[in-house]
Amino acid sequence: MDLFFNTNEITNSVAVLRLGTSLLAGSIIGLERARRKQNAGLRTHILICLGSTLLMLLSIWLPAQYMGERAGDPGRIAAQVVSGIGFLGAGSIIRLGNTIKGLTTAASLWFVAAIGLVIGAGMYFPAAIALLLSLFALVVLEPVERRLFPAERLKHLVVGYSGNSDFPEKARRVIEDFGVPVQSVDVEKNMKKGEAEVRFLVGIPVDTDTGDLYRRLKDIGGVEKVELKEKF
Repeated sequence: MDLFFNTNEITNSVAVLRLGTSLLAGSIIGLERARRKQNAGLRTHILICLGSTLLMLLSIWLPAQYMGERAGDPGRIAAQVVSGIGFLGAGSIIRLGNTIKGLTTAASLWFVAAIGLVIGAGMYFPAAIALLLSLFALVVLEPVERRLFPAERLKHLVVGYSGNSDFPEKARRVIEDFGVPVQSVDVEKNMKKGEAEVRFLVGIPVDTDTGDLYRRLKDIGGVEKVELKEKF
């Protein structure tokens, strides 16, 4: 039992046990992220968890090894891990137009570093509880969140048309009846060619069937083009 609960003396057996536990914890979170095709997947989470555990072991071992009976601060290296992991997390966040992706993965990197530190300190029970809670948040709550709070992407829906002067209002009704909220409408007309273009700023839910929306707009008549563009 001393092998499990001795947090003061870092022996080879203690180090191997904690690193092995860290490998398992990092693998569990990493597999969940890899399953969702995230850039930071299995190997990244394993390495971060192992690295955090290794640095926590070093942080505990150094004061005992070189300071003897004098008080040391085993939290100094751990504090730098917490600060440094932010750079890796920022690298996993991607902005596509007005859409931001990777925030959950960035949070999982920060979390798995914390798990590694806790395991390195020999706190197995808190690490296990935190791991279970993280899986609940990542796996169980994800479909619940999508259902209760469907994500929207702000886009420009550009429709080119000719002739019909009341087309923008008809198109707006079609879009809103389709369940897509319209935030603004801009119309540009070319009087010489008799052509016009209406630009709708819309919030597109992630599960929207854009092909069906395009067909409904074209059914109005006079539509020459329909494009969905990023809002920059």
